[in-house]
Amino acid sequence: MVFLYKEQHPPPPPSVTLTTVPTTHTHTLQLSARVLAPRQPDRMDESLSSLIAIFASTSVIGLGIGFILSKFHLPYIWLHKVDSESKRHGGELVAEVLKSHGIQHIFTLPGGHISPIVVAAEKLGIRIVDTRHEVTAVFAADAVARLSGSVGVAAVTAGPGLTNTITAVKNAQMAESPILIIGGAAAGLLKGRGALQDIDQMSLFKPLCKFCASVTCVRDIIPTVRQALQVAQSDTPGPVFIEFPIDVLYPYNMVAREVGMKGEAKSVMQKIVNWYLGNYLDNLFAGAWDPRDTKPLRVSIPFASPELVNQCIEIVSKAKKPVIVLGSQATLPPTPVQDLRRALESLGIPCFLGGMTRGLLGAKSAIQMRQRRREALKEADVVILAGAVCDFRLSYGRTLPRSAKIIAINRNREQLYKNSDMFWKPRVGVLGDVATFIRDLAAGLSGGYQCDPEWIATLRERDNTKEAANTKMGEEEPEIHLNPVKVLQKLEELLPPHAILVADGGDFVATAAYTVRPRGPLTWLDPGAFGTLGVGGGFALGAKLCRPEAEVWIIYGDGSLGYSLSEFDTYTRHKTPIIALVGNDAGWTQIAREQIPTFGSSVGCDLAYCDYHKAVEGLGGRGILLGRGDSIKDKLQEAQRLYREEGVSVLVNTLIGKTKFREGSISV
Repeated sequence: MVFLYKEQHPPPPPSVTLTTVPTTHTHTLQLSARVLAPRQPDRMDESLSSLIAIFASTSVIGLGIGFILSKFHLPYIWLHKVDSESKRHGGELVAEVLKSHGIQHIFTLPGGHISPIVVAAEKLGIRIVDTRHEVTAVFAADAVARLSGSVGVAAVTAGPGLTNTITAVKNAQMAESPILIIGGAAAGLLKGRGALQDIDQMSLFKPLCKFCASVTCVRDIIPTVRQALQVAQSDTPGPVFIEFPIDVLYPYNMVAREVGMKGEAKSVMQKIVNWYLGNYLDNLFAGAWDPRDTKPLRVSIPFASPELVNQCIEIVSKAKKPVIVLGSQATLPPTPVQDLRRALESLGIPCFLGGMTRGLLGAKSAIQMRQRRREALKEADVVILAGAVCDFRLSYGRTLPRSAKIIAINRNREQLYKNSDMFWKPRVGVLGDVATFIRDLAAGLSGGYQCDPEWIATLRERDNTKEAANTKMGEEEPEIHLNPVKVLQKLEELLPPHAILVADGGDFVATAAYTVRPRGPLTWLDPGAFGTLGVGGGFALGAKLCRPEAEVWIIYGDGSLGYSLSEFDTYTRHKTPIIALVGNDAGWTQIAREQIPTFGSSVGCDLAYCDYHKAVEGLGGRGILLGRGDSIKDKLQEAQRLYREEGVSVLVNTLIGKTKFREGSISV
């Protein structure tokens, strides 16, 4: 039985289980009859005891036979002869399904449990990208999912390999990214027997994933992987997890050898043990290589009904001061982001873009507003929350006026109505795909609606005034080093049209969000609602692999750089060059801004002006130091030249001072 969080998905094969599944980090099968030596009773002892008891009681012989046939899968084994000479292994089946689903990359850190999968996948042309930390592998898979519209895949070994991914999996859950986590596990016979690094992996991933399954026999690999990939993309996308015990991935002869049945059993108990182990082995491989469909299953996506769309058309058609707030969910398939962009431009309604929608309307757009969102919302008569959620990013809905008619669209019911019991109420709540709704809304209003030009002009004037003030702040000289605003303004001037920006940091990145303009749709990657530091290394890796022609920039804080600096080795080995701009102010400045005035202490917030540009040289990259007295433009152009002409990753260690840019009312 597979446990699902969504009842509408079809049930999995009967022999797939989602019970407590202890795992191991060992790199051998380690299956032996010796584990059946006298000890405390467990599940297998109970099965054997039940078997003996049934035979001893003739009054329940019919029930006993039925139990035995079902418990030990005897009919299926009799009908599907095991090919004990086959050299095939379960990893090949996993790879075949991934290939059929168009998966082009698997991100991993090697481990013996998953070797059959990555080796088989590489033989089928799937690129295997090994990272320096498992969390990076999942962050890279997340980036691939966001930019490609398909499922990102990460494969890691059992135990610590999986626990190292937890933060990234949670981040993907909150960012609604469809990713598949493939995890190794101990062999079935070693469950609960104290194997090295034996933990209950399923309990860790149930709260984080839409679908969790543990595969218990080879024949269930294909249907389980197909279903997991389907669930990951259906309804509200998110992570899914499959654990593969090591004995379902390796060839028959290796598993049989490690099971270690004694050739000549003398005692009754040893004969029973041998029968049990033989049955276990036969069940693992019965029907393993029977032909099975590997093609994708149909994905379930909710769409707004025509009646709801027409109701919203009626509301918007009468609006004088409408505003659209877009969230990352608007970029999800099936409606292409270019179609969404055309629909928004057709509507002509002022837009505020957040998360993955940054850059959706290009670097500059007549309808995109970047500043003073709170004031615009307070004055609006119609607010369309297109995938935007009333959490901390919208002050839990308190920024929305009671007098406004609010249309909220989201695939997730909980997110759709978050905090509507406290601070706001939607006039219309639409449970459906955001981009498709916007497209249908624009089609229904085409030729019959025009947003009030005075409203747009008012918001534009405010936007320009704030932008001018920000530009002026870039001219101020800090006490030491460079003004971070000025550095980012120069970056903005030099970014090419095909640039992708990865945001990983606090104070420096928040400044960049108001200074640097993404060039087009799906050219901005940030962690999302979880606010995770350390995404930069993996996000940049995934972005570069998805779009090799793009100039990928990581905008790092010096604190966040510490999480993934070692991935410059990954960029070097896999020939995926990127450029990193590090705002080095020797501290966790975003925290210090509040901690010092409140408590009078910077404890825990102080770092050093480290030579990050030297560290990256040892990892195969090139380092540049940028400080006061240097030409910012020249140094950034040097980084671009090294990247383009020599094909190397470059880190620009930028020494910055303190400014007042983010003090006061800079945030929305």
